[in-house]
Amino acid sequence: MLSNKHSEALLAKIREQLPLSGREKFNLIVELSIPSMLAQITTVMMFFIDASMVGHLGAAASASIGLIETTTWLMGSVMSAASIGFSVQVAHFIGANDFFKARQVFRHALICGLIFSLLMCGIGVSIHSALPYWLGGGADIAGDSSVYFLIYSLTLPVVLLYHLMSAMQKSSGDMRIPSLLSIILCLLDVVFNYIGIYMLHLGVMGAALGTMCAYAVTVVPMSYMALRKNKILALHLDHVRFVWVWDYVRNALKISLPIAIQSVLMSGAQVVSTLIVAPLGNIAIAANSFAITAESLCYMPGYGIGEAATTLVGQTHGAGRNDLCKNFAHMTIGIGMLVMAFMGVVMYIFAPEMIGFLSPVAEIRELGAAVLRIEAFAEPFFAASIVSYSVCVGAGDTLKPAIMNLISMWCVRLSLAYWLAQEYGLRGVWFAMACELTFRGIIFLVRIWRGSWMKALKPIVAK
Repeated sequence: MLSNKHSEALLAKIREQLPLSGREKFNLIVELSIPSMLAQITTVMMFFIDASMVGHLGAAASASIGLIETTTWLMGSVMSAASIGFSVQVAHFIGANDFFKARQVFRHALICGLIFSLLMCGIGVSIHSALPYWLGGGADIAGDSSVYFLIYSLTLPVVLLYHLMSAMQKSSGDMRIPSLLSIILCLLDVVFNYIGIYMLHLGVMGAALGTMCAYAVTVVPMSYMALRKNKILALHLDHVRFVWVWDYVRNALKISLPIAIQSVLMSGAQVVSTLIVAPLGNIAIAANSFAITAESLCYMPGYGIGEAATTLVGQTHGAGRNDLCKNFAHMTIGIGMLVMAFMGVVMYIFAPEMIGFLSPVAEIRELGAAVLRIEAFAEPFFAASIVSYSVCVGAGDTLKPAIMNLISMWCVRLSLAYWLAQEYGLRGVWFAMACELTFRGIIFLVRIWRGSWMKALKPIVAK
């Protein structure tokens, strides 16, 4: 079932307008999902190890990175959003069997991505000294924060290239190489961080340099596989003059801009959520943090299935096979909900052990387990929102889904959390989260059922 040649043959049947049996559709979803799920889970686990390394440097070092951590996440998510605008178009062209135009979009992505990443790099370099103070940091940690953010900003062109090459590979149906290299990136990050922090005694700077080196090393094989070895996207397959097409750029902006704005506003919502939890006391703050960490292991499979959904919907949408496109959308959402329902059961049963692994404090373990069990009931609908959003992205429908995400987060979760926290503390905050995720899942299921997501972006190939 997990043969690369098998999935390539099934994807070829989509492009060649050949029918797929129910078993073939299921196999294709599984074959594309499993590598991404493993990469997602490994990424989270490596992040935990990475954080623990920095934690051993002391409270000041942890605070210096934690202060600007949300900013670095935000910039990374914007790099990823910029890549998606082009990779979705590539999936559409591949689905339509127009490999030449797919490679032309790839070339546009490389040029626009380089320009955009250098611009973001320049912004990061120009604000790196002031940023820690803007975020409320004191002089005792501002120096390390500034150095960390400066090094990360200088890494942004490589980060963009990494996300772009990964997205292009996935859009062609190759999930294995990007997923394998994602795992390697995480492992290298730990190795280089260990060298920088413990062997070279560079402290916070060593952590930043470790991340830079991990990206720099991993992006080389990622680029080689996309630019030279990919059977569809390798640029040497073209022997005609490159022509600039503004439609590709405009469509990329139409897809990417809502995703980027959503990333900014969702990050802001997380900050507000933290402000609601902060007055509840140190036990609540710690339990909230550890519960978020534990839950992340449970919803990573949803994102893996979502990546498969984006590829399959993108190619079937580009091929003009609307019935198959809807079928893959419904199947991936259904599988995602089943998998995360199972993960929800696991999280409910083993909540005390999951929190206990992260903290030995009895009060934290009790409260953390309680809120995890509240959240467990919302996991199937969380899956519905994750995979449905990925389906919409595959069709180029990003504006309305972004608005739906933002309304759900800002108007439902935050307002309900603020109200319930007054009487029920952290349990009220997580009950609000569970209600919001259920609401979000339902409204996304309604959008998928209505089918309007398929009409948001007309494939250029139709011209």
